[in-house]
Amino acid sequence: MHNTTAMLIELGAIILALGLLGRLAGRVGFSPIPLYLLAGLAFGQGGILPLQASEEFVATGAEIGVILLLLLLGLEYSASDLVTNLKTQYPSGAVDFVLNAVPGAVAALILGWGAVGAVALAGVTWISSSGVIAKVLGDLGRLGNRETPVILGVLVIEDLAMAVYLPILTALLAGVSLAGGSLTLLISLGTVAAVLYLALRHGRLISKAVSSDNAEMLLLVVLGLTLLVAGIAQELQVSAAVGAFLVGIALSGEVAEGASSLLTPLRDLFAAVFFVFFGLSTNPADIPPVLVPALILAVVTALTKIATGWYAARRAGIKTAGRWRAGGTLVARGEFSIVIAGLAVGVEPRIGPLATAYVLILVIIGPLTARWTEPLARRLTRRLARRRTAAQAAVAPAEPTEVVHTNS
Repeated sequence: MHNTTAMLIELGAIILALGLLGRLAGRVGFSPIPLYLLAGLAFGQGGILPLQASEEFVATGAEIGVILLLLLLGLEYSASDLVTNLKTQYPSGAVDFVLNAVPGAVAALILGWGAVGAVALAGVTWISSSGVIAKVLGDLGRLGNRETPVILGVLVIEDLAMAVYLPILTALLAGVSLAGGSLTLLISLGTVAAVLYLALRHGRLISKAVSSDNAEMLLLVVLGLTLLVAGIAQELQVSAAVGAFLVGIALSGEVAEGASSLLTPLRDLFAAVFFVFFGLSTNPADIPPVLVPALILAVVTALTKIATGWYAARRAGIKTAGRWRAGGTLVARGEFSIVIAGLAVGVEPRIGPLATAYVLILVIIGPLTARWTEPLARRLTRRLARRRTAAQAAVAPAEPTEVVHTNS
């Protein structure tokens, strides 16, 4: 009974603090995500007020938060939109991999972590945070922007690539045979392909089966189906987030609209819990020793993500402002990076603190780059244009003076 009371008090304090922080962020026109993360650091082990009773509940809430973020992201788009994005965005996915995985692999080799450490850190620096980016797009009111499908195309390719990458990494870390690793990979790819096929071919039937005029029934069925598919996907070595995203893709029409309006408040609550949990899992004392390499890696890969988004949006014919917005939005790293680091920490213990510091930097910077990359790029472009004009005027030959001849 005492534990239950303590848990209620802690949860009440956390949710109240989140509400106050969200209100503060709204007043100053700022994304609340960095404030949620700092709150997590304060409540975590080594923080000001460490939690005890409610940590397990918060961890479960955090998983639900990521699932709901990706479900509502999927509800915004149809299965045909997804396939079109995959067909048109795969070159951008390749550029994304090269620009963002290579710095992580190189950093691991420089630090002497070996080949397995290089594969793990490459994943940490490669994958953007779908959860953070989904929240930022909603906060900034950009879900209807022309560049948003491009951003989602890159994120979906990354999330689907995890179905290939995670089994390979797990096999490398465990020293599993090639046959065992290949079987896990085939299962994960088969799961993604099966769900995509059902979404494409039978999306209307699924929507019809789920549809209900009763808001309570619709909420229970959609939420239950999403959690079920996410759990099965995770059991089959596919990301739960990918499973939830594909459920959102499979639902369309009035069902998608109704589910979206019902689930948005739940998403906001559990998404906030996810960001707090991310901070809770970090011991502040582990950060200072690895801060310099993490900061260097964060700066390099923030720039490479901006370049990735710019390139992807340019391929899609988006204008310059949208290209910068796409690049700035992709900077945040989050849930997948922490999962990868957690898998690898048994083989290379040093990857844990470095990955945590790295992700913490970028998950705080990410909402800022999403908001300010385009205005800063516009201002810089104007300043350079003015300087170029001034320089051209300075080197331009002087106009010849007209000589007036007078007859004496």
